[in-house]
Amino acid sequence: MTRYRAAAAATLRIVPLDALTLVYHRASGITHVVDSPVPELLEALGGDALTLDETLAALAAAHDLIDPDAGALAARLDELVAAGLVEQV
Repeated sequence: MTRYRAAAAATLRIVPLDALTLVYHRASGITHVVDSPVPELLEALGGDALTLDETLAALAAAHDLIDPDAGALAARLDELVAAGLVEQV
């Protein structure tokens, strides 16, 4: 079963900037300009590695999601894995 976790905190510098968030990824030297739900995902995945369902449940509980979409979350996690901000374990 695939689990996800945010890249190590030491490799990320996260800076909120009004409605957007800047995420500097030290390993790649790339600064990502992101919007919600990326900061919330990185926060949810900052502890133990979570499955897709566990991640969806954590986000739903923390942000009162009415209609959580597992397919959309899976797509976003795949994007974050490709960018190096999230790891599959």
